[in-house]
This record gives sequence, structure tokens and C-alpha cells, in this order.
Amino acid sequence: MTGTGGPGFVAALIGAALAGTAIAQGYPARPVRIVTTVPGGSLDFTARMIAPKLAERLGQPVVVDNRGGVLSMELVARAPADGYTLLLASASLWTSQFIRDDVGWDPLRDYAHLALLATSPNVLVVHPSLPVKSVKELVALARAREGELNYASGQSGASSHIAGELFKAMTRANIVRVAYKGQGPAMLSLATGETQLGFPNAASATPFVKNGRIRALAVTTARRSALAPGLPTMAEAGLPGYESKAVLGMFAPAKTPATIVERLNADIRFALNSPDAKQRLFDSGAEVVASSPAELTAEIKADMAVTGKLLKASGISAR
Repeated sequence: MTGTGGPGFVAALIGAALAGTAIAQGYPARPVRIVTTVPGGSLDFTARMIAPKLAERLGQPVVVDNRGGVLSMELVARAPADGYTLLLASASLWTSQFIRDDVGWDPLRDYAHLALLATSPNVLVVHPSLPVKSVKELVALARAREGELNYASGQSGASSHIAGELFKAMTRANIVRVAYKGQGPAMLSLATGETQLGFPNAASATPFVKNGRIRALAVTTARRSALAPGLPTMAEAGLPGYESKAVLGMFAPAKTPATIVERLNADIRFALNSPDAKQRLFDSGAEVVASSPAELTAEIKADMAVTGKLLKASGISAR
């Protein structure tokens, strides 16, 4: 007898199950790596903060492997489903499909969802040389200097990109996007005046705001944030309905054994809920969530429904 219901098919299923069980029982037996985007941004900071704490829990070294945003997502989607290659990514993992045609992964099909790590509001910031101190003044200047102002963003689909394009769509201000491989290089361009404004998440913006290298005008969340005390929301500043935030999640390749997913989720949550981890992330501009895998999946599906509709209606693209 042959076909999908034959003994060969059943044997293959049993073999796969046994192989997965063997992998899970011996896990972890070697170093684990966290793949993320280029150095300098909030993803890299979070990965390097959590890596030693995970290493203590796992009893194996945990190393950070910095790649470009797209490269990191593609690499982990194709990696063996054995728990040794993890991905720390932002919402661009699931929003990129709405703004570009060459996405080589599916955020729901190609990854095991481990945990929603933290969230961070985006912050509208400008270089101090720009003669504006409010959102309304910035909008007026951008309209007066048609096409002259540049805004820095990370990879296509990242919150800094979506927030900038949403600002353009809602204000009809002609500002020009300058894309960087990650939020770290984008922040350096803002700090040096290479670009004039941006919408980084608070985790990336906070150190530069504190040392006076950039000026913050507003937060992009629906409510004011303890991470940016004293700043109005974009809605309060004259753009009702404007909302954007950064989400940081941890993933593994699809079909990673459930016992490994459960183990990693427990260890991630333990690491993030330590007082020093919470304080370090808060000081850097992010609030710990430390969710279950199911809660991360629910967050992604909800954001895809809302953000996907927004991106399609706004005509935002990665070009």
C-alpha cells in the first residue's frame, strides 16, 4: 500500500517524532546563538543583555550574531529546528510583507514564536540644528522646505520606517527617507546631522536625547509614556489618530520541538523578569513584557490586521 496513508508515511512520521524527541532530550548540548540585526540599536542591546542570563539558565554559551535585518530573518527561517539558532526581531518580521514584494519568509508559518520580550514607543526626534521645538513647527518647516528634509530609518518595515511614512501620509509633508541597515547607524546619522529627523524607538533614542545630541518632540503611542516623561503624544501635538510602537520578540525556526520552545520561553521570562534586566531595559527605553508564545502570536496577528490595513491604505512601500 502506498500514498499518504500508507505504512511508509506513518513510519516517516514516527521517525520525525523520535528525532525531535532525541533533540529535545539532549538540549542544550552546545552553544546557542541569537541572530539579530546590526550593532548599535535596541535589538542588539536587548540581545546582548539577555544572552548572558540565558547562558546561565541553559548551561551553555549564548552568542549574539549580528546580521542585516532581512538576512537575520531569512537565516533563522532556514536554520535547523533544534533550538540552537534563535532570532531577536522587531515588527518588520511581520510588516515587511505589506510593503515589499520580495519577502522570503512567512511570520506565522516559518517561525516558532518564543516570547514577546518588550515594547517601546517610537519618538519623533530632530537634530538640534533644526529650528523647531514642536510637531506643528516641524510640519510647517517640512512644507516650507519641500523635499529638503531627510528622515533616518532602519530597515524597511521597521517601526522607524512605518512611523515616518505614516507621518508623511498624515501631514502631506514631503520628507525624504534615508534607509540604513539598522537603527544603530540611523541614530548615528541623526546625531551627526547627516539626517535631520527620525522616528526611532525610545530604546534607541534615549541615550542620544539624554546627552543632547538629538531633541525629542513627541511620542508615537496613543498614551503618554513613562519612558519619555514630559513628551506629548503625536495626537496631542496635532495629529489625532497617529500611533506607532516598536515590538521586540524572540523566535526559533518552525517545527522546533515543543519541549524546547517551552524551555526557552521559561528561561527567557526568568531572565527578563529579573530586577536588573527590567531596570536596564527601562533605562534604555523599553518596558519588559516577557509573554507566553501564544501571547506573542496573538500580538503579531492583531498587529498584522491593523498595520496591514494602514500600510495598504497609505500606499507605503519599501521603495
